[in-house]
Parts: sequence; structure tokens; C-alpha cells
Amino acid sequence: MAAIAIVLGAVLGYAAIKFHTEGNPMVDKIDAVLPQTQCGQCGFPGCKPYATAISTGEAPINKCPPGGEEGIQKLADLLGVDPIPFGGDTQPKPKSVALIDESTCIGCTLCIQACPVDAIVGAAKQMHTIIAAECTGCELCIAPCPVDCISMQAIEENITNWKWKYPAYALTSVEAAATAGASR
Repeated sequence: MAAIAIVLGAVLGYAAIKFHTEGNPMVDKIDAVLPQTQCGQCGFPGCKPYATAISTGEAPINKCPPGGEEGIQKLADLLGVDPIPFGGDTQPKPKSVALIDESTCIGCTLCIQACPVDAIVGAAKQMHTIIAAECTGCELCIAPCPVDCISMQAIEENITNWKWKYPAYALTSVEAAATAGASR
């Protein structure tokens, strides 16, 4: 009996070391669904803290404007809950990219420091430009610009970036459930 207990104890100890995971794996799955703009529009300092709050139930799934309705639907599918429409001061925004008016840029580098994804290229006292493919549209570069040379330009849907919308009946059933609950 003692030998069996020692062998089973060793197997369990090995398994605990071999299959050990750091943190909550659901946080990583939720974080993978979020758009990674790190913009803070959800009320959290970035996507990872928001994912942590969603996994613990501290935050609802409808607070990410860059993710839009598609992000809410993906989070609802992942978590096995009903999607809820945007509410309060959080509203979806069209996909956009920052645009620098290079003729008025003074090269202060404040926008470069504010960009969480390094989508702005330039040097001190030189004009800056945006790498459109890297820009997430988080709008964090607009506020620090002292000469207001940065604006957001909506990305028009074309054949290269168009996506299917979720079915209308899925969204209307959620809205119907929300209004039915409010009328009680």
C-alpha cells in the first residue's frame, strides 16, 4: 500500500508540474476576441484588463466600441451568453484610421509616444506619418497633438475589407428580449 501511495503521489506531483497553467485560460480566449486597440474606450486601460473583468463577471461584454456588434456577438458565442446591444455612453464607431496632415506636423513626437501599436513613424522635428495597416483607430494620438494635425478617417467598405453582417433576426431577438424585460 505504501509503495502504491508513493507511486501515485509521484505521478500526481509530475502531472501538477507538467500541466501547470498560469492564470485563467478564459482570459486569453476573451483577449484574443477583442480588437487589441488598447484604447481604453471600455473604461479599462487596455484589452487584457477588460478581458479579465469580463471573465470574472465584473464587466459586461458590450463596452468595446472598436469591436462593434461583431465583437459582442463573438464574445457572446465564446461565453455562451446572449449578446446584448451597446448601452449608455458606449456606442459602436465605424472602423477608422488616423490621418496626419503632414504640412502642419511639427514633429513633436507626442503622437508617437501615445500610440499603443507603434503605427506612427517619424523623428523629432521631422514630419510624421501613419502606417495605415497598423493603425487600430483607437484615437489616442489625437489628444496629445499640440497643433491638431491628426484626424480620423473612416475606412470605407470595399471588396478587400467587407465582412458579412450578423443576421438581423439574431439582433432583433436580443433587442426584443431587452424591451420585454424592461416592460415588466
